[in-house]
Amino acid sequence: MIKIVVSKDSGLNSDEIKRLEKLGNLTIYENLPKTYDEWVERCKGADVICSGKFGLKQRYQELNNVFISLPFIGVGFFDKEILKKNNITVANSPGANKDGVSEWNIFMLLNLFREFYNVVNVKDIPSRKPTITKSVFGKSVCILGKGNIGSKVGKVCEALDMKVNYFKRGDNLINSIRNVDVVINCLTTNETTLNLLDEEFFFSFKKGAYFINVCDYVIYDIDALIKSLDEGPIERVAIDAMGIQVGDTSDSFYQKIVSHEKILSTPHIAWATDKSSQLGNKIMIDNIEAWINKKSINVIN
Repeated sequence: MIKIVVSKDSGLNSDEIKRLEKLGNLTIYENLPKTYDEWVERCKGADVICSGKFGLKQRYQELNNVFISLPFIGVGFFDKEILKKNNITVANSPGANKDGVSEWNIFMLLNLFREFYNVVNVKDIPSRKPTITKSVFGKSVCILGKGNIGSKVGKVCEALDMKVNYFKRGDNLINSIRNVDVVINCLTTNETTLNLLDEEFFFSFKKGAYFINVCDYVIYDIDALIKSLDEGPIERVAIDAMGIQVGDTSDSFYQKIVSHEKILSTPHIAWATDKSSQLGNKIMIDNIEAWINKKSINVIN
């Protein structure tokens, strides 16, 4: 019987645990490993590993002959040559987080235009005259990427009577964003998007435009973005710090963005809803069942 290891608390319910128990000899760890070494130790001897990014991202190179099923989407940190060499197969969960991440994007979109962060729980408004802010009605938005998340965000923006266009592979990036009021980055991490959003990109924005990002920081140059905020056309930014450990507010990248007065920051929590967790776990287990039956799905390599 194959050995299945769930390397941390993944919020599995009783039915999901029963599904896994039918598939193999199951070990579930109920907390996050304290160190990368502890993560490696937990995974020793496993045929199937279900894991978060902690430990996996840093030490997957030490694994051999395993199937890794993940309840999330972001897998840009894997080197496919290493996966092939070590006989590691990885499957992710496309679409699992589209609802939660789309909600985060729309929340930040409205926050940037309407500046709700200035008036929530306010105790007094001088002369009882609130600041007149901008409506999203009629504003133009370019969504980078038209996958599960980008498509859903675009539909909501259309429902808000915004003018929506998409940047897709093969389009001219600079021309796509040059004259819009807000750019929302929904790109996936792959060979074509690494370091794609550079200083030229950020200085090509329309003056007073906004930038919203929920993608891995390897896609964009954070220093160039901050320079554009300080010296160039971008007015304000919202970032969910994908690429850091979930909730790690001590991370140096998060500290850089949260300290800037024009950036609304969250520590990689855009995905964190009950729906995302439930769907991610379901797909993660579906992946294992398919792999056991030699009909693999959602494999990235």
